[in-house]
Amino acid sequence: MSRFHVGGKVVDKVDLLRKKHAAWRLDVWPFAMLYLLWLTMVVPSIDFVDAAIVLGGLAVTHILVLLFTTWSVDFKCFVQYSKVNNIRLADVCKVTPAKFCGSKEVVPLHIRKQASFSYLYIASSSSVKDVEEIYFDFRKQCFIYSEEEDTFCKLPYPTKETFGYYLKCSGHGSDAKVLAATEKWGRNVFEYPQPTFQKLMKEHCMEPFFVFQVFCVGLWCLDEYWYYSLFTLFMLFMFESTMAKSRLKTLSELRRVRVDSQTLMVHRCGKWVKLSGTDLLPGDVVSMGRSSGQNEEDKSVPADMLILAGSAIVNEAILTGESTPQWKVSIAGRGIEEKLSAKRDKNHMLFGGTKILQHTADKSFPLRTPDGGCLAVVLRTGFETSQGKLMRTILFSTERVTANSWESGLFILFLVVFAIIAAGYVLKKGLEDPTRSKYKLFLSCSLIITSVIPPELPMELSIAVNTSLIALARRGIFCTEPFRIPFAGKVDICCFDKTGTLTSDDMEFFGVVGLNDSSELESDMTKVPSRTVEILASCHALVFVDNKLVGDPLEKAALKGIDWSYKSDEKAIPKKGSGNPVQIVQRHHFASHLKRMAVVVRVQEDFFSFVKGAPETIQDRLIDLPPTYVETYKKYTRQGSRVLALAYKSLPDMTVSEARSMERDTVECGLTFAGFAVFNCPIRADSSTVLSELKNSSHDLVMITGDQALTACHVAGQVNIVSKPALILVAVKNSKGYEWVSPDETERIPYRLCFSGYYQLYFLTYNFLVCCTHQLFILLANLTDQRVLPDISENEVEALSETHDLCIGGDCFEMLQQTSAVLRVIPFVKVFARVAPEQKELIMTTFKTVGRLTLMCGDGTNDVGALKQAHVGVALLNAVPPTKSESSSGTSKDENTKSLKSKKSKPTVEATGNSEASSKGKVVPRSESSNNATSNRHLNAAEKHRQKLKKMMDELNEEGDGRSAPIVKLGDASMASPFTAKHASVAPTTDIIRQGRSTLVTTLQMFKILGLNCLATAYVLSVMYLDGVKLGDVQATISGVFTAAFFLFISHARPLPTLSAARPHPNIFCSYVFLSLMGQFAMHLLFLISSVKEAEKHMPEECIEPESEFHPNLVNTVSYMVSMMLQVATFAVNYMGHPFNQSIPENKPFLYALGAAAGFFVVITSDLFRDLNDWLSLVPLPVGLRDKLLLWALLMFLCCYAWERLLRWAFPGKIPAWRKRQRVAAASSEKKLV
Repeated sequence: MSRFHVGGKVVDKVDLLRKKHAAWRLDVWPFAMLYLLWLTMVVPSIDFVDAAIVLGGLAVTHILVLLFTTWSVDFKCFVQYSKVNNIRLADVCKVTPAKFCGSKEVVPLHIRKQASFSYLYIASSSSVKDVEEIYFDFRKQCFIYSEEEDTFCKLPYPTKETFGYYLKCSGHGSDAKVLAATEKWGRNVFEYPQPTFQKLMKEHCMEPFFVFQVFCVGLWCLDEYWYYSLFTLFMLFMFESTMAKSRLKTLSELRRVRVDSQTLMVHRCGKWVKLSGTDLLPGDVVSMGRSSGQNEEDKSVPADMLILAGSAIVNEAILTGESTPQWKVSIAGRGIEEKLSAKRDKNHMLFGGTKILQHTADKSFPLRTPDGGCLAVVLRTGFETSQGKLMRTILFSTERVTANSWESGLFILFLVVFAIIAAGYVLKKGLEDPTRSKYKLFLSCSLIITSVIPPELPMELSIAVNTSLIALARRGIFCTEPFRIPFAGKVDICCFDKTGTLTSDDMEFFGVVGLNDSSELESDMTKVPSRTVEILASCHALVFVDNKLVGDPLEKAALKGIDWSYKSDEKAIPKKGSGNPVQIVQRHHFASHLKRMAVVVRVQEDFFSFVKGAPETIQDRLIDLPPTYVETYKKYTRQGSRVLALAYKSLPDMTVSEARSMERDTVECGLTFAGFAVFNCPIRADSSTVLSELKNSSHDLVMITGDQALTACHVAGQVNIVSKPALILVAVKNSKGYEWVSPDETERIPYRLCFSGYYQLYFLTYNFLVCCTHQLFILLANLTDQRVLPDISENEVEALSETHDLCIGGDCFEMLQQTSAVLRVIPFVKVFARVAPEQKELIMTTFKTVGRLTLMCGDGTNDVGALKQAHVGVALLNAVPPTKSESSSGTSKDENTKSLKSKKSKPTVEATGNSEASSKGKVVPRSESSNNATSNRHLNAAEKHRQKLKKMMDELNEEGDGRSAPIVKLGDASMASPFTAKHASVAPTTDIIRQGRSTLVTTLQMFKILGLNCLATAYVLSVMYLDGVKLGDVQATISGVFTAAFFLFISHARPLPTLSAARPHPNIFCSYVFLSLMGQFAMHLLFLISSVKEAEKHMPEECIEPESEFHPNLVNTVSYMVSMMLQVATFAVNYMGHPFNQSIPENKPFLYALGAAAGFFVVITSDLFRDLNDWLSLVPLPVGLRDKLLLWALLMFLCCYAWERLLRWAFPGKIPAWRKRQRVAAASSEKKLV
């Protein structure tokens, strides 16, 4: 088998290859034969000039083949390698990465003897068996050949074992096992390449376009355009050297990030030893705690670890951007047969690069740490840690970035067709004249073909993307995947998390409700039962760090609202009154898939279990459900409040040790209801404004939240996501059916499935369908009638979405998947409530499947999967929000330099919520709560930080020169998302979309301008060349200077502050671009031909030889003047200003450049400065010709301008037609299931 389909996130497939002997390579022996043939047969038979031309052609072909082996991995494999079916015969392999994970590479295969042992049961292994491993390294990851699966798999790490397995591990048991583990996984270090400037410059100079550019320069030199050639060559080398220097600086910055070389206590060979963090291996059992360096800075965790005993408070801002600390607990109490899930069990894991702020040891665990640290087992090291993965992303994003690369190739092929026609015409005419030099003829044909491939194209595309990257960085938005910038301009649906994204960080405790039959809120805590108050005081995850209380702001708000205090010994005490202190004995932390948390407490000598969580979750665990339970919590969720159900149960005859060993299910069952805690989370001041702008700019809006459906619908209505009557899909009571219900329950519409038969349509409930689908008559019906399919009525949900905004909860997802209705329903839903992180990911993949271009905005903790699945994922960091002027692009340089770039925040006293169900913010008394107050607090904070931010802005301005992408540092990026915004606001989404649209339209106008210039050049070099028309060297140089200046200024056009309802054209190949190009080219051609013909009337009857040296004449003068005017008109007409970018009057540099070029045209046409015209080799124009030229130039410009504006009106950008694709995708999915 020569090909292995890996199908992973990094590598797609692997081909086995063997290197050919040098003599049998296709870039050696065929050319050796051709050179021999030339020497023995061609040289004796033809004259020297023709033989030299043949040799030159052979040499160029040979050089191209050698260069293609550098440019194309597939071509290199074809020429230098042969495929093999046996892995033992292969010495290299061709790795094809997954989409957007880099380019193909040929990497060597390695074979090593590797010890085979159990990852963590090392102490109990009696022997180590050597096995042979075949592997390769690709982008800092190791892939090993698996004989069982007959494919390559990632190097396995011990991350998916059972909790019982981890609890029994005791580290590596012998030196032999340590050595084997070191050979398998390597040292715990980040090893980066350190190329020199010369090496990087060589790499850049070997790029296809650069070689082509140098080749074009050589052709121009052969045609005696020395000034123009040297100017172009100088410009190319300056650009490439700048890019190489920028990459070198980026790689140098990355090399500074390394694993902290702190000394740790590691349990090896049955004893505790001191080791450096760089010597850690997967399977090591270590003692982890807070440690500081010489400058009192906290040391970071050196690897990914699982806590076996103890607990820790950790700052994960370096990875997730979440500046608030996280509480990490041991796996004690988890089922020994449960398997570890890195996504679900994050609260048990310490991630590499994060910093421990506080730790607590567990002295009851059998294996005690000698220094009082947490006991943890190492899971991943090096580049496989969470920090390592982020470093890989940043490291390999430093490659050259462009926009629309595949479209560039197709566009060039489109232009080459015209070039080949023009070159064929010249060749045909030239061969008809036996006196014409074949050398000059072939040179002319080469120049024609190369002229339509713009040498500056890659430079301009790089500038287009880098300009957007720098503009975003100046607003505190950082991008690790630059290829996604153009996607931002194509986005048609924007999805938002609610908690902490659309809502502010402020949380308000309103009171308790549901204590009796009345649904009135009780805010006086003295009238609330003591047990309810005790639950609010103790059922939380608050903790002290450096004598400051940190934790979920919702829990801090509750603690403040009941007027209790919490001490560092985990005891809650009332500040006044006669309440009893509550001592926390055991915690079961919040789990997103359970939607609840619990504690075991001691009040005096009695033990209780206190539980809080989502009302619908707690409902099933109550022994006595109040009759008004559902009605009460729905009343407040409809108002947008956060409602948590409180419950408890007594634990008689209990000891402390028994309480600590209780399983979670035992703690959380048989509960007594203790009321609902009601909180309010105000909407951010700018959320409604930003979402209105997105909605008005042709974007669909969606909310995806873990909150309750009624709360979600209320908030969605306030931020303009929901504008029509809402319907929520819920399960019918006492039935397996479902129905659409309005929030106030006044409207109910059955959720129906249907069978379509020969004669009639039967509507069935979901319950009836489930009962019938296994019956034989339905199976027979499917065999005989393809129309009989159990499914949702095809147009039901789509039609319903036209009159209502739909909402579904996470509990409906399983039903949708079982009935293959995911693609029928999800694309039309506006609000997703009570969804788990995995379901968020499913929502994004569904949107992508039906052809939507998605943007997801959320935090870097709960939304990781969805952020990575979206075309444009934006992770928001808890930082200072932008002011109004800073959240949008200014039109002046001052506004850009004053844009807010938030500093990497240190741990604050407000810890992250345990899930979306626990909102983030700070305690605000109800009497003081208002959105204006919230906004003022944010603005005051922004003012306090402004001086610090200014210094960082100055540093960024030094790094961003407009020609290279800004350096993304580790503190700026998030492992959760390609875009990281250092703002506690959704305003950055508009900045990203505006820059994406700007990049799209800038790229589009560049292609149009380059296309028109190249088509005109092809005509000049072909038809006019045969007539003896040439341009002088100085003339060509001046034109090149103007072209470079124009491109530079249009690429720096800033987007408008407000998003437009109009959308940019997403692709180059559309009716608008084609008609625009052809129409303008026709007008340019007419102007060019008419002007030259008119000039010929004033020329004496003389024959001008095409091969003769350039000498000034009237036709050459008119041709140059016309080409100058065409250049000005092309840039002015095709500049895409409003409604996306600055208009020409607003883009001052471009306006001045256009004015200078137009003025230059008028000056040389009017012959105002004779010395200037003489320097440019221009002859005086007859008065009549001069007037006609100026008049025709004006008419040409007006006609092109009118044609362009007509096409922009007739062919506006549109939202992609996704509904048809949705129906096709849904039908295709259903066919697979039938």
